[in-house]
Amino acid sequence: MAELNTGDSGGGKGGKVRSKKQNSKVDLTAMVDLAFLLITFFMLTTSLSKPQSMDLGLPDKNPDPNENKVVKTDQRRTVTVILGANDKIKWFHGLLDTPEKNGTPTTTGYDSDGIRKVILDRVKSVPEVVGDPKKGLIVIIKPTKKSTYKNLVDILDEMAICKVPTYAIVNEFSPEEKKLADDINK
Repeated sequence: MAELNTGDSGGGKGGKVRSKKQNSKVDLTAMVDLAFLLITFFMLTTSLSKPQSMDLGLPDKNPDPNENKVVKTDQRRTVTVILGANDKIKWFHGLLDTPEKNGTPTTTGYDSDGIRKVILDRVKSVPEVVGDPKKGLIVIIKPTKKSTYKNLVDILDEMAICKVPTYAIVNEFSPEEKKLADDINK
């Protein structure tokens, strides 16, 4: 609100009437109140960015820890991916500890010409039969201690992009895979 201070004419003795200079003062209280009300309104009504998360299916707890279930799969359906330091990946087909080697370990990166191309080619070569868990590609992801959390998230993103039906994160290494992991972490 604007407030004008007006004094009396100072009269008394007649004479010349001088006009008084009036000091004006603007009261900004109402405008400040309105600004804080608007700020509060917009803070409460806006939606903050929602955290992005990825669904990750974890296995059920094994009721008997002494019971060890062995799952056998066809080696032609599996691709093992070892995540190493400096955004490097070693991958191979099948298993390394068998006498017949299905794939030579190859080093690649996370770019579109790297692991994505490999997985897309394997998904096409091993077609998935809907409703039959014994068919389709299986990717075994093995992060090393030198790989970063970002590397794991990147490879999980690649699994979603390539529409891999079955993948697993495993932290156990065979002796041959341990040598590969040491080689990639140099």
